[in-house]
Amino acid sequence: MSRYILLLIIIVCVSCGEDYKPKPKAFLRLDYPEARYKNALIDVPFSFETNVLAEKVSLKKMNASTESYGINIEYPDLKGIIFLTYKAIDGDKKNLQDFLRDAQKFTLEHTKKADEIPRYPYENRNQKAYGMLSEVKGNVASPAQFYITDSVNHFLTGSLYFYAKPNYDSILPAANYLQKDMRRIMESITWK
Repeated sequence: MSRYILLLIIIVCVSCGEDYKPKPKAFLRLDYPEARYKNALIDVPFSFETNVLAEKVSLKKMNASTESYGINIEYPDLKGIIFLTYKAIDGDKKNLQDFLRDAQKFTLEHTKKADEIPRYPYENRNQKAYGMLSEVKGNVASPAQFYITDSVNHFLTGSLYFYAKPNYDSILPAANYLQKDMRRIMESITWK
């Protein structure tokens, strides 16, 4: 009997090494190429830079009577797209106020599903560019939106979408990568 007790004591002492720590859940490691930018070659009243990873930049005139355009920047490898919408300001501030209200309302519509919506103001007085980038965290259709304007003639909005069911954890690496491209669009904008 004493042998069994001695054996039990030895086993308990030997097994009491380090505390057991469960391994964290593994995350898929996605490596994206370092972003390189070039001027987008489209005929609109402003210029901006896009990532060379964007394989297709398409333009559509939205309204014949007003100066408004839709621009799609597609990233097939990331299964994502940035939609840009340009609208000319008619010269009265009411038009600008309507555009700002619509852009902010679009972001706020995500509050039902969003966990959090941090907002990052942007201002470049030299380029006369003022705007806001909103990151929408959670299982939402569009994880990032922005608007930028010169407050007089030009107004541009952008929103990010993926060709996939919104699953925040799964799309987060691609969303972070494309949000940097959205910031670059805002930072490189030059009004004509």
